[in-house]
Amino acid sequence: MSVNQSNTLLTREYLTQESLKYNEGVLSFDGVLNVVTGERTGRSPNDRYIVSHPDIDNDVDWGPINKKYNLSQFETLWDLSLHHLEKRSYKSILFAGANPEHQIRLCVTTEFAWHHIFAMNLFIEKDDTDACVQTWEIRNVPTMQIDHQLFKTHSESAVMIDLANKKILIIGMRYAGEMKKAVFSALNFLLPSSDILPMHCAANQGESGETALFFGLSGTGKTTLSSDPNRVFIGDDEHGWGEDGIFNIEGGCYAKCINLSEKKEPVIWQAIRPGSVMENVFLDADRQPKFDNISLSENSRMGYPIEFIDNRINSGQGVSPKHVIFLTCDLYGVLPPVSVLDDDQASFYFLMGYTAKLGSTEIGSEVNISPTFSACFGAPFFPRPSALYAKLLRKRLQESGAKVYLVNTGWQGGPYGVGKRYDIDFTRKIIHAICNNQINFSDLNILPGFGLAFPGQVSTIKSNLDPRETWSSQIEYTDQCNVLISQFADNAYKNKLPKEILKFCPVEISSQEQIETA
Repeated sequence: MSVNQSNTLLTREYLTQESLKYNEGVLSFDGVLNVVTGERTGRSPNDRYIVSHPDIDNDVDWGPINKKYNLSQFETLWDLSLHHLEKRSYKSILFAGANPEHQIRLCVTTEFAWHHIFAMNLFIEKDDTDACVQTWEIRNVPTMQIDHQLFKTHSESAVMIDLANKKILIIGMRYAGEMKKAVFSALNFLLPSSDILPMHCAANQGESGETALFFGLSGTGKTTLSSDPNRVFIGDDEHGWGEDGIFNIEGGCYAKCINLSEKKEPVIWQAIRPGSVMENVFLDADRQPKFDNISLSENSRMGYPIEFIDNRINSGQGVSPKHVIFLTCDLYGVLPPVSVLDDDQASFYFLMGYTAKLGSTEIGSEVNISPTFSACFGAPFFPRPSALYAKLLRKRLQESGAKVYLVNTGWQGGPYGVGKRYDIDFTRKIIHAICNNQINFSDLNILPGFGLAFPGQVSTIKSNLDPRETWSSQIEYTDQCNVLISQFADNAYKNKLPKEILKFCPVEISSQEQIETA
């Protein structure tokens, strides 16, 4: 049970009325709160900091992602935030981590009412009965701004994570996703110490109880493909994987709304109801959502509790997966729609995290479609060195015997601007073939340059799955292969991958191989 400073019970209904009272948002025609977050319609990676402390400094991978911040200055800002919240605030006790053995308690205080609805939707609500659970304190103060020259920050806004003292401070940010990713970052630091692999992935379960994981960055289809009406839902974005199985870190979902339709994404569509919160969704004069209108942002979103999904695992837990799927949106149109990776290749592609930056969740990059590499399929959220997470992944794969698949949700027949993107219905068939064990491992082709093993056909899909067959010019196909391979090599060497993993980097196709391929 949550109450604010006036001892009022904090329900979604009450908080919605508070949001309307303070002009934080408006209701759609069917009573869903919609808010506009201003110029920051996505995460602000340049404004994220990890607070330096002797207890954690040797374990953090310091650099442009995990920027070091002074403890004394953080404590000053922490005190200032408390003073700022005296004007208006909402406070709740929530939790992160569906597995009780690896759960953390969150004391969440927000200045905005709608931010509090978001927190209640995305984190876990339950009775606060275990005093032994470690507590993290979160403060979100969107109207507080700082003198960035005085406090030595990139701008007047900041996300600061004090791993040693279990504090998270979000200043000057209206985009709600900063809260969930800050908590995820904290758990990404904590969980490896308990032999748990934290993962930026979705998870669901088949009728017989087998589990599948879906790794991928924004725009690859992670949330859409995991929200499958034919499978039981576990979670859409953040999970932990231990020796005994997997568990959802969150208590809700944060789905992209761009081009949302009932036909293609029925599970997400059904979650559009009072209690959900929409961000930067365009409403017409009749307050009808227009999900294909990107005038506010390509990164329009909706946060809703997992209870809004009927076909779900209530415990938020599952057995160790048998199918691990890496989703990549290939901008060049050269990768097969599905490839089977061995453990060595899985380590390499996990550390690469290749995809296209498409409808990005980061501010300032919504219209620039470009290739990107993000270690662990979520580099901005992992404080420790990426090789540590890759080592844990390999351990879990060997324990479970899980098969790893690289699924291309990007282009075919040509690069972006020339070729055609794979339709979501086609990719769903690929996913079903994987999860229903319809991939014939004894009849695989090898893709030149990449060394990827892929099926030429799957019995349930009529199309030929060889990407070369979709191109009109094999010379152009091979040229685009080499462009992507070169980028893989540059990224691998720049990030100083271990030699035992670096040797699985794709190798450019020679002129002779190009002639033979053509």
